[in-house]
Amino acid sequence: MITRSIYIGNPAYLKLKDEQMKILCPETKTEKGSVPVEDLGLLMLDHFQITVSHQLIQKMMGNNVVVVSCDAHHLPHGIMLPLYGHSEHSDRVKDQLEASEPLKKQLWKQTIECKIENQKEVLRQLGNYYEPMLDYQKNVKSGDITNMEGIAAQHYWKYLISLDFLRQRFGDSPNQFFNFGYAVLRSIVARAIVETGLLPVLGIFHKNKYNPYCLADDLMEPYRPFVDLLVMQWLEIHPETEDLTKEFKAHILQIATKDVRIDDKTRPLLVAVKATATSLYKCYTGEKRMISYPELQ
Repeated sequence: MITRSIYIGNPAYLKLKDEQMKILCPETKTEKGSVPVEDLGLLMLDHFQITVSHQLIQKMMGNNVVVVSCDAHHLPHGIMLPLYGHSEHSDRVKDQLEASEPLKKQLWKQTIECKIENQKEVLRQLGNYYEPMLDYQKNVKSGDITNMEGIAAQHYWKYLISLDFLRQRFGDSPNQFFNFGYAVLRSIVARAIVETGLLPVLGIFHKNKYNPYCLADDLMEPYRPFVDLLVMQWLEIHPETEDLTKEFKAHILQIATKDVRIDDKTRPLLVAVKATATSLYKCYTGEKRMISYPELQ
Protein backbone atom coordinates (compact mmCIF):
# COMPACT_ATOMS: atom_id res chain seq x y z
CA MET A 1 0.00 0.00 0.00
CA ILE A 2 1.21 3.49 -0.84
CA THR A 3 1.41 5.54 2.35
CA ARG A 4 1.36 9.28 2.91
CA SER A 5 4.03 11.69 4.16
CA ILE A 6 2.58 14.38 6.43
CA TYR A 7 4.39 17.59 7.44
CA ILE A 8 3.17 19.67 10.41
CA GLY A 9 4.84 23.04 10.90
CA ASN A 10 2.33 24.89 13.13
CA PRO A 11 1.20 24.50 16.75
CA ALA A 12 -1.02 21.43 16.92
CA TYR A 13 -2.45 18.78 19.18
CA LEU A 14 -2.38 15.30 17.64
CA LYS A 15 -4.53 12.51 19.03
CA LEU A 16 -6.05 9.18 18.05
CA LYS A 17 -9.78 8.80 17.48
CA ASP A 18 -11.63 6.21 15.39
CA GLU A 19 -8.31 4.82 14.06
CA GLN A 20 -7.47 8.28 12.70
CA MET A 21 -4.85 10.86 13.58
CA LYS A 22 -6.83 13.95 14.48
CA ILE A 23 -5.06 17.31 14.06
CA LEU A 24 -6.49 19.90 16.45
CA CYS A 25 -5.81 23.56 17.18
CA PRO A 26 -4.19 23.50 20.65
CA GLU A 27 -6.10 26.59 21.81
CA THR A 28 -9.62 26.13 20.45
CA LYS A 29 -9.49 22.29 20.08
CA THR A 30 -11.17 22.64 16.69
CA GLU A 31 -10.27 19.92 14.21
CA LYS A 32 -7.95 21.03 11.40
CA GLY A 33 -7.55 17.69 9.68
CA SER A 34 -7.76 13.94 9.95
CA VAL A 35 -5.67 11.10 8.47
CA PRO A 36 -6.18 7.33 8.89
CA VAL A 37 -3.15 5.99 10.78
CA GLU A 38 -2.93 3.03 8.39
CA ASP A 39 -2.37 5.51 5.54
CA LEU A 40 0.64 7.11 7.27
CA GLY A 41 4.21 6.27 6.29
CA LEU A 42 6.06 9.32 7.59
CA LEU A 43 5.05 12.09 9.99
CA MET A 44 7.33 15.14 10.27
CA LEU A 45 6.94 17.40 13.32
CA ASP A 46 8.48 20.85 12.81
CA HIS A 47 7.25 23.09 15.64
CA PHE A 48 7.99 23.18 19.36
CA GLN A 49 4.30 23.61 20.20
CA ILE A 50 3.17 20.24 18.85
CA THR A 51 1.73 17.78 21.37
CA VAL A 52 1.22 14.11 20.49
CA SER A 53 -0.86 11.73 22.61
CA HIS A 54 0.80 8.51 23.74
CA GLN A 55 -2.13 6.52 22.39
CA LEU A 56 -1.44 7.92 18.92
CA ILE A 57 2.28 7.17 19.25
CA GLN A 58 1.54 3.54 20.09
CA LYS A 59 -0.84 3.23 17.15
CA MET A 60 1.75 4.70 14.78
CA MET A 61 4.46 2.34 16.04
CA GLY A 62 2.09 -0.58 15.47
CA ASN A 63 1.70 0.55 11.86
CA ASN A 64 5.44 1.08 11.23
CA VAL A 65 5.04 4.85 10.87
CA VAL A 66 8.33 6.74 11.10
CA VAL A 67 8.02 9.93 13.16
CA VAL A 68 10.61 12.62 12.36
CA SER A 69 11.29 15.41 14.86
CA CYS A 70 12.90 18.67 13.65
CA ASP A 71 15.19 20.94 15.67
CA ALA A 72 15.32 24.72 16.12
CA HIS A 73 16.88 25.05 12.66
CA HIS A 74 13.96 23.10 11.13
CA LEU A 75 16.23 20.20 10.21
CA PRO A 76 15.37 16.56 11.05
CA HIS A 77 16.96 15.86 14.42
CA GLY A 78 15.62 12.46 15.44
CA ILE A 79 13.35 9.64 14.33
CA MET A 80 11.06 7.25 16.17
CA LEU A 81 10.53 3.70 14.91
CA PRO A 82 9.15 0.48 16.43
CA LEU A 83 11.78 -1.80 17.98
CA TYR A 84 10.86 -4.49 15.47
CA GLY A 85 8.45 -4.69 12.57
CA HIS A 86 8.53 -8.32 11.43
CA SER A 87 7.24 -11.56 12.96
CA GLU A 88 10.53 -13.38 12.17
CA HIS A 89 12.69 -10.64 13.67
CA SER A 90 15.09 -12.84 15.67
CA ASP A 91 15.72 -15.29 12.80
CA ARG A 92 16.35 -12.48 10.35
CA VAL A 93 18.77 -10.74 12.71
CA LYS A 94 20.64 -14.03 13.08
CA ASP A 95 21.06 -14.26 9.29
CA GLN A 96 22.19 -10.64 9.23
CA LEU A 97 24.79 -11.25 11.95
CA GLU A 98 26.16 -14.32 10.16
CA ALA A 99 26.71 -12.57 6.81
CA SER A 100 30.33 -13.08 5.71
CA GLU A 101 32.77 -10.26 5.01
CA PRO A 102 33.27 -11.30 1.34
CA LEU A 103 29.49 -11.16 0.84
CA LYS A 104 29.25 -7.71 2.41
CA LYS A 105 32.13 -6.45 0.25
CA GLN A 106 30.34 -7.64 -2.89
CA LEU A 107 27.09 -6.03 -1.73
CA TRP A 108 28.93 -2.76 -1.14
CA LYS A 109 30.43 -2.97 -4.65
CA GLN A 110 26.92 -3.30 -6.08
CA THR A 111 25.75 -0.37 -3.96
CA ILE A 112 28.48 1.98 -5.17
CA GLU A 113 28.11 0.93 -8.80
CA CYS A 114 24.41 1.79 -8.67
CA LYS A 115 25.04 5.07 -6.83
CA ILE A 116 27.55 6.22 -9.46
CA GLU A 117 25.19 5.14 -12.25
CA ASN A 118 22.38 7.24 -10.81
CA GLN A 119 24.70 10.20 -10.19
CA LYS A 120 25.78 9.95 -13.80
CA GLU A 121 22.16 10.01 -14.89
CA VAL A 122 21.48 13.16 -12.83
CA LEU A 123 24.34 14.96 -14.58
CA ARG A 124 23.21 13.70 -17.97
CA GLN A 125 19.61 14.82 -17.46
CA LEU A 126 20.79 18.27 -16.40
CA GLY A 127 23.05 18.55 -19.45
CA ASN A 128 26.24 18.51 -17.37
CA TYR A 129 29.60 16.81 -17.97
CA TYR A 130 29.04 13.15 -16.98
CA GLU A 131 31.33 11.01 -19.17
CA PRO A 132 34.08 10.29 -16.56
CA MET A 133 31.44 8.74 -14.30
CA LEU A 134 31.24 5.79 -16.74
CA ASP A 135 34.88 4.88 -16.06
CA TYR A 136 34.52 5.37 -12.30
CA GLN A 137 31.60 2.96 -12.29
CA LYS A 138 33.50 0.30 -14.29
CA ASN A 139 36.46 0.45 -11.90
CA VAL A 140 34.60 -0.24 -8.64
CA LYS A 141 36.24 -3.20 -6.88
CA SER A 142 34.96 -5.52 -4.17
CA GLY A 143 34.49 -3.42 -1.02
CA ASP A 144 35.31 -0.35 -3.16
CA ILE A 145 38.91 -0.61 -2.00
CA THR A 146 40.03 2.02 -4.55
CA ASN A 147 37.42 4.51 -3.28
CA MET A 148 35.65 5.06 -6.59
CA GLU A 149 32.75 6.43 -4.56
CA GLY A 150 34.87 9.34 -3.33
CA ILE A 151 36.54 9.97 -6.69
CA ALA A 152 33.16 9.98 -8.46
CA ALA A 153 31.76 12.31 -5.79
CA GLN A 154 34.45 14.90 -6.47
CA HIS A 155 33.48 15.02 -10.12
CA TYR A 156 29.76 14.83 -9.39
CA TRP A 157 29.50 17.78 -7.02
CA LYS A 158 31.89 19.87 -9.09
CA TYR A 159 29.67 19.60 -12.14
CA LEU A 160 26.35 19.47 -10.32
CA ILE A 161 26.82 22.74 -8.38
CA SER A 162 30.12 24.53 -9.12
CA LEU A 163 33.86 23.92 -9.34
CA ASP A 164 34.48 25.29 -5.84
CA PHE A 165 31.48 23.69 -4.10
CA LEU A 166 32.20 21.57 -1.00
CA ARG A 167 29.59 19.03 0.01
CA GLN A 168 29.45 19.31 3.81
CA ARG A 169 26.92 18.69 6.55
CA PHE A 170 27.33 22.21 7.91
CA GLY A 171 28.63 23.83 4.73
CA ASP A 172 27.50 26.82 2.72
CA SER A 173 24.31 26.95 0.67
CA PRO A 174 22.90 24.91 -0.99
CA ASN A 175 24.16 22.21 1.42
CA GLN A 176 21.16 22.73 3.69
CA PHE A 177 18.74 21.64 0.98
CA PHE A 178 20.58 18.38 0.36
CA ASN A 179 20.93 17.78 4.12
CA PHE A 180 17.19 18.07 4.62
CA GLY A 181 16.41 15.76 1.73
CA TYR A 182 18.89 13.13 2.86
CA ALA A 183 17.47 13.20 6.40
CA VAL A 184 13.99 12.48 5.03
CA LEU A 185 15.37 9.72 2.80
CA ARG A 186 17.28 8.19 5.71
CA SER A 187 14.08 8.00 7.74
CA ILE A 188 12.26 6.24 4.89
CA VAL A 189 15.10 3.71 4.50
CA ALA A 190 15.30 3.06 8.25
CA ARG A 191 11.56 2.37 8.28
CA ALA A 192 11.92 -0.23 5.51
CA ILE A 193 14.82 -1.92 7.32
CA VAL A 194 12.84 -2.30 10.55
CA GLU A 195 9.79 -3.48 8.62
CA THR A 196 11.95 -6.15 6.94
CA GLY A 197 13.12 -7.43 10.33
CA LEU A 198 16.76 -6.31 10.13
CA LEU A 199 18.86 -4.26 12.54
CA PRO A 200 19.48 -0.73 11.21
CA VAL A 201 22.59 -0.43 13.39
CA LEU A 202 24.43 -3.29 11.62
CA GLY A 203 25.68 -2.05 8.24
CA ILE A 204 27.32 -3.76 5.31
CA PHE A 205 29.97 -1.01 5.08
CA HIS A 206 29.31 1.81 7.58
CA LYS A 207 30.58 0.84 11.06
CA ASN A 208 30.57 4.01 13.16
CA LYS A 209 29.99 3.06 16.79
CA TYR A 210 28.12 6.33 17.34
CA ASN A 211 25.73 5.73 14.43
CA PRO A 212 22.53 3.71 15.15
CA TYR A 213 21.53 3.70 11.46
CA CYS A 214 24.60 2.33 9.67
CA LEU A 215 22.56 0.02 7.44
CA ALA A 216 20.22 2.85 6.47
CA ASP A 217 23.25 4.92 5.46
CA ASP A 218 24.41 1.99 3.31
CA LEU A 219 21.15 1.30 1.50
CA MET A 220 20.25 4.93 0.91
CA GLU A 221 23.37 5.63 -1.19
CA PRO A 222 21.85 4.74 -4.62
CA TYR A 223 18.71 6.70 -3.66
CA ARG A 224 20.57 9.94 -2.89
CA PRO A 225 20.58 11.07 -6.56
CA PHE A 226 16.77 11.07 -6.52
CA VAL A 227 16.93 13.67 -3.73
CA ASP A 228 19.63 15.57 -5.63
CA LEU A 229 17.41 15.85 -8.68
CA LEU A 230 14.49 17.17 -6.61
CA VAL A 231 16.77 19.75 -4.98
CA MET A 232 18.16 20.87 -8.33
CA GLN A 233 14.65 21.24 -9.71
CA TRP A 234 13.80 23.45 -6.73
CA LEU A 235 16.94 25.56 -7.11
CA GLU A 236 16.23 26.10 -10.78
CA ILE A 237 12.90 27.71 -9.89
CA HIS A 238 14.18 29.46 -6.72
CA PRO A 239 17.85 30.28 -7.47
CA GLU A 240 18.22 33.00 -4.83
CA THR A 241 16.57 31.30 -1.85
CA GLU A 242 18.58 29.90 1.08
CA ASP A 243 15.67 29.20 3.43
CA LEU A 244 14.15 25.82 4.16
CA THR A 245 10.62 27.03 3.52
CA LYS A 246 7.48 24.99 4.03
CA GLU A 247 7.10 24.93 0.27
CA PHE A 248 10.56 23.39 -0.12
CA LYS A 249 9.83 20.76 2.52
CA ALA A 250 6.58 19.84 0.81
CA HIS A 251 8.54 19.57 -2.45
CA ILE A 252 11.07 17.20 -0.86
CA LEU A 253 8.43 15.07 0.85
CA GLN A 254 7.28 14.10 -2.64
CA ILE A 255 10.29 11.77 -2.61
CA ALA A 256 8.25 9.05 -0.89
CA THR A 257 5.78 8.78 -3.78
CA LYS A 258 8.20 9.54 -6.61
CA ASP A 259 8.13 6.81 -9.27
CA VAL A 260 11.37 4.86 -9.67
CA ARG A 261 12.35 1.88 -11.81
CA ILE A 262 13.33 -1.21 -9.82
CA ASP A 263 13.27 -4.91 -10.74
CA ASP A 264 11.94 -3.94 -14.19
CA LYS A 265 8.88 -2.35 -12.60
CA THR A 266 7.88 1.25 -11.89
CA ARG A 267 7.08 1.72 -8.22
CA PRO A 268 6.81 4.59 -5.72
CA LEU A 269 10.15 5.14 -3.96
CA LEU A 270 8.66 4.14 -0.59
CA VAL A 271 7.76 0.73 -2.07
CA ALA A 272 11.10 0.46 -3.88
CA VAL A 273 13.03 0.98 -0.65
CA LYS A 274 11.15 -1.94 0.93
CA ALA A 275 12.08 -4.06 -2.11
CA THR A 276 15.73 -3.08 -1.58
CA ALA A 277 15.67 -4.06 2.10
CA THR A 278 13.88 -7.35 1.33
CA SER A 279 16.40 -8.22 -1.38
CA LEU A 280 19.25 -7.55 1.05
CA TYR A 281 17.80 -10.07 3.47
CA LYS A 282 17.56 -12.62 0.65
CA CYS A 283 21.23 -11.97 -0.10
CA TYR A 284 22.01 -12.79 3.54
CA THR A 285 20.16 -16.13 3.24
CA GLY A 286 21.64 -17.01 -0.16
CA GLU A 287 18.33 -16.72 -2.04
CA LYS A 288 19.73 -13.84 -4.11
CA ARG A 289 23.15 -12.59 -5.13
CA MET A 290 22.18 -9.04 -6.09
CA ILE A 291 20.52 -6.26 -4.10
CA SER A 292 17.57 -4.67 -5.88
CA TYR A 293 18.37 -0.99 -6.40
CA PRO A 294 16.51 1.71 -8.33
CA GLU A 295 17.41 3.10 -11.74
CA LEU A 296 17.16 6.85 -12.25
CA GLN A 297 15.51 7.45 -15.63
